[in-house]
Amino acid sequence: MTVNVAANSDQHAPSNYIARPCANFRPSIWGDIFLQYDHNSSLDVMNENMMRQQIDICKEEVKKNFLSSSNNNISQKLNIIDSMQRLGISYHFEREIDEALDQIQNVFINNALNIGEGDLRSTGLLFRLLRQKGYHISSDIFNKFKKNGKFDETIAEDIHGLWNLYEAAQLSVHGEDLLDEAHDFAFTNLKSMVDNNKLSRYLAKQIDQSLMLPFHKGVPRIEARGYMSFYEHDPSHDKFLLNFAKLDFNVLQKMHQKELGNITRWWKESDFARKAPYGRDRVVEAYLWPFSMSSDPKFSTHRRIVGKLISCICLLDDTYDAYGTLYELELFTDAIKRWDISPIKTLPTCFQAVFNAISEVVDEIESAVADPRKSTLVLQCVKQAFLNLAEAYLVEAKWCNEDYVPTYDEYKVNGAMSSSLQLHIVAFVGLGEFATKEVFDWIFSDPTIIKAVSLIGRLKDDLASHKFERERDHHVASAVECCMKQYDISEEETYKVIQKEIKDFWKDINEECLKPKNDMPKAVIECIVNLGRISEFTYANFQDRFTNGEFMKECVSDLLLDPITIY
Repeated sequence: MTVNVAANSDQHAPSNYIARPCANFRPSIWGDIFLQYDHNSSLDVMNENMMRQQIDICKEEVKKNFLSSSNNNISQKLNIIDSMQRLGISYHFEREIDEALDQIQNVFINNALNIGEGDLRSTGLLFRLLRQKGYHISSDIFNKFKKNGKFDETIAEDIHGLWNLYEAAQLSVHGEDLLDEAHDFAFTNLKSMVDNNKLSRYLAKQIDQSLMLPFHKGVPRIEARGYMSFYEHDPSHDKFLLNFAKLDFNVLQKMHQKELGNITRWWKESDFARKAPYGRDRVVEAYLWPFSMSSDPKFSTHRRIVGKLISCICLLDDTYDAYGTLYELELFTDAIKRWDISPIKTLPTCFQAVFNAISEVVDEIESAVADPRKSTLVLQCVKQAFLNLAEAYLVEAKWCNEDYVPTYDEYKVNGAMSSSLQLHIVAFVGLGEFATKEVFDWIFSDPTIIKAVSLIGRLKDDLASHKFERERDHHVASAVECCMKQYDISEEETYKVIQKEIKDFWKDINEECLKPKNDMPKAVIECIVNLGRISEFTYANFQDRFTNGEFMKECVSDLLLDPITIY
């Protein structure tokens, strides 16, 4: 959140003239470009059908090749699974991959696993793939690569092994000093190789990207698009696998284009540019969040509706942050609590426009619930999550109005909610098969994994945007100012403290994903973790790519505009 300035801060009705803050948000860099995808021509439909037929043929061939790969060659099996995941096609073969990893885990438990003595590349890959699957494989398997208490410098010559060690270390949990040491060792040596031009251009680019944002913390679809170019230049790549990945990417891209085209048309027809001119038009950037939660075809309705919802959340944030007085915002929060527009009937029409937009999207969620018998439950939960968010925004508005700088600990309690990720999760889950009372009760119980993901989003956002906010006349204190105050440290030291805490939150996430008795559906957990990943991407390099869309223009073009050439 950015700023809330109220020239009139008393508790009575505002005067006729109110000096409101002005954030001067830039217009969307995308304009109407995605409107063209809202409707398909008959030719488009025919081409898509032809591509789907090709995919079905390729899929069977890839499946056949995977199942026929030798179970005795563990390294080969691991590399095929890794390629499938990195190329974004593993969702087609979830059962086959799970069965293969289960077999490998069983062999590992029985101490019969032979992946090559001193094979760092395969060991790192084995560790990462099994941990991703939820197996608590011990980090002790890396002890054999240490000498005299430190990692053997000779393994630094194994570029791919070092890279796999670095990626494996991303799945560490609290207390795993060995993996912390492995991370530092691998990072230092890989960075040196990149900086000193010791690698081929394509390998250097891929590793450099990994050092900035590791695979485990990357958005799967974004990772897949970037990896295809690298994989294509690997002399040992599987051409059939690559072509299948390209075909699949292009077909899914058509679906994602239609979803975004539909959201763009809704935004334009809602006329928010006139009704709430202070708000950000970030439809494309908002869509990337449900897109990142899952790009699977079966979640198309989820992405379309939650994309609208997040655009509304953006308007809500800007209403609290860059427009409303405290008096108005208290009435607005009351309207959301009562789910009744009456309290804001006397306020400027923009408040009613935002409230109506929220109401309409919530109604759309209710209508689209997979099981109509659950619609009342879903509706109640979405409204509650909206109220939780509005109340968190109001707390920040009050802090700003009073020039109050909370402690860092106090800020984080409210910041986890003002990140808005609880609402993302409730809405996305509410539209699917896992919309049950047990799942919603768990979400609202403030579980560790949701708290960790929410604070990653909040803190990454603050690190990226607090300098911009500080340039404005009046602003709510960010995590940076609150941390500096609580610990009486410099801004530079504060950045280190917050970045260390974000790393610890990832360890919390990893621990939660490894819990053997986690009753939550795997699909729900994965969507939650993916919110941490899109937060990492959106606010990488201390850039607010949500507000400043030009920072992710190339990525969006690759993902949602430009199909991949298939030779």
